[in-house]
Amino acid sequence: MRQEIIHTYMTAIGMVSICSDGHGVTAVYLPCENLPTMEDGEDDILRQASAELGEYLSGRRKEFDVPISQSGTEFQMEVWKAIRAIPYGETRGYGEIADGIGHPGASRAVGTACGLNRIPIIVPCHRVVPKTGTGNYAGGRALKVRLLTIEREYR
Repeated sequence: MRQEIIHTYMTAIGMVSICSDGHGVTAVYLPCENLPTMEDGEDDILRQASAELGEYLSGRRKEFDVPISQSGTEFQMEVWKAIRAIPYGETRGYGEIADGIGHPGASRAVGTACGLNRIPIIVPCHRVVPKTGTGNYAGGRALKVRLLTIEREYR
């Protein structure tokens, strides 16, 4: 596997950095997140991811087609797959995700898996919310609310 590269650019939500290993997106860094040190560059994956993110933020894209390279425990992979299945403009509770993947009562573990998701927006963990309020988000609550608002507006 080749070394990851990172591409940082301005979006409608601020500076975003996307990482690729040449096979898929490995990480998305939202505004105000600390960036890892890696080679700056661009490849077909990063160009596709950048274009799709722009389309998403303008309401023209409801699902991402860019390949991803995500690794985690079996449980985390199940959670992230379930999150990707949440339709655009909808939300699910942590408990609903846990029940849906056959782990009733594991809502806290679902929350932990959401927090470990390195590919936010593309793996839309912003669509997972607690019973009350909006919950936490890597890019901050205000960004989570903004993403949910974009989706409601363009649904």
